[in-house]
Amino acid sequence: MRGSKSLIDNIDWITVGLYLLLVLAGWLNIYAAVYNEEFESIFDTTQRYGKQLLWIGTAGVIAIVILLIDERFFSTFGYFIYGFILFALVAVLVVGAATKGATSWFVIGGFKIQPSEFSKFATNLALAKYLSTLNIRMTDLKTKLTAAAIIGVPAILILLQNDTGSALVYGAFILVLFREGLSGNFLLIGLVSAFLFVITLVFQNEVYQLPFDVELTGGWMLILALAVLMSLVYYFNRKKKQVLLFITVIFITCSGLVKSVDYVFNNILEPHQSKRINVMLGIESDPFGAGYNVNQSLIAIGSGGFSGKGYLKGTQTKYDFVPEQSTDFIFCTIGEEWGFIGSFVVITLFMALLLRILFLCSRQRSAFARIYGYGAAAIFFFHFTINIGMTIGLAPVIGIPLPFFSYGGSSLWAFTILLFVFIKMDADRLEVL
Repeated sequence: MRGSKSLIDNIDWITVGLYLLLVLAGWLNIYAAVYNEEFESIFDTTQRYGKQLLWIGTAGVIAIVILLIDERFFSTFGYFIYGFILFALVAVLVVGAATKGATSWFVIGGFKIQPSEFSKFATNLALAKYLSTLNIRMTDLKTKLTAAAIIGVPAILILLQNDTGSALVYGAFILVLFREGLSGNFLLIGLVSAFLFVITLVFQNEVYQLPFDVELTGGWMLILALAVLMSLVYYFNRKKKQVLLFITVIFITCSGLVKSVDYVFNNILEPHQSKRINVMLGIESDPFGAGYNVNQSLIAIGSGGFSGKGYLKGTQTKYDFVPEQSTDFIFCTIGEEWGFIGSFVVITLFMALLLRILFLCSRQRSAFARIYGYGAAAIFFFHFTINIGMTIGLAPVIGIPLPFFSYGGSSLWAFTILLFVFIKMDADRLEVL
C-alpha cells in the first residue's frame, strides 16, 4: 500500500480546493439565508448554519476516511453497496418518515437521513463496475438492458416515495452511457420525446377549426402533423420498402407518446409538480400559488443588480419572501447579496469543478475509474443546471439541492462521498497496470 507521503503527493489538490471553496461559500450563504439580528453567533448549533457546520465537519472526516481506504475497495464492493442502498430505499417506504409529501427519510434520534441522496453514488458505482467488466459492449442489447435496470430500479423506488425530483436525476446517467458507446440515436430520441411532451402540454387543450366543420384538439393536430411529416419522408425517400416499417414504428411511437402525456401529467406527477410545470410553460398563471417561489426568487436575484446589496443585507432574504431559501432556492441569496459578480463566481467555480473532473477522467488508466468519474460529473451537472434553472424560471421546481450549498446533511455527505471516491481513484491511478 502506498505511504501517506505518496498519497498526499498524488491527491489532486485543485479539485479538493474547489470543493472547499464551494462548501465554505455554501455555509456562508446558509447563514445569510436564515440570518436575523437576534442571532449572536455564527456557530450556534441550534440554527441551520450551526447544524450545517457540524455536517461540514463530519463530511471532512468522511473525506479523509475515503482517502485512506484502498481504491480497490470500491470496485470490489460496488455491487454490495448498491444492494445495500436498494434495501434502504425499500425500507424507507415501510418505516420512513414523510416530509412534504415524500416518504424518503429515516429519523434516527434528532437526525434525518435520506437514502435517495446516497443512491446516486451507489448507482454510479454499480454502473461503473458493470460497464468496466471485460467483454461488455454498449452495442449489445443485453448490456443496454442491464445498464437500464441498474439505473432504473433505484429511480422507480424513489418515485414510489413521491420524490419525483430526485428520480429525474437518474436521467443524467444517459450521458455516461452515451460516452461509453451508446448510439447517439438514443439521445436524439430522448430529446425528441421531451420536445413532444412539452409541445403536447402547451397545445393539447387548444381546439383548431379545420375545413368541412372539423374540429381537432391540439393533441390530434400534433398526430396529424406527424402523419404528414412521415408521409413526406416516405414520398421523397427512394428506398420506400426499407423505410416504410421504420416510419410506421416512429409514427406509432410518437403518437402514443402524445396521447399518453395527459395520463402521465395527471396521474404520475404530483398535483403541485404539474401545477409548477404549467406555470413555467405559461399555460397557467398563479403568482401567489405555484408560481410564488419562482417569482420571489426572480425578484431577489434581480434586486441584487451587478454587485449585490452586500452580505447579510438582502431584504428579500431577511424578510423571508422566498420559501426554502436555505435549501432549494439558496442561489437567490447569492444573487441578491452578491449580485451578478457573485453569481458569476459561483457558476465559474461549479464549471471549474466539472471541467476538472472531466480532465481527471481523461487520464485514468482504469475503465472503472473513468466511467465513475463521468457519472459523478453527470450528476453534478444535472443538479447544478436544474437547481439554478429553477431559481430563474428556466426549469420546473422539482426540489433538488444545489451541491455543497443547500442546507442538509444527507446531500452534503452524499456529494462529498461521490467526489472524494473519484479523487481517491485518481490518486491511485498510477498503481493500475
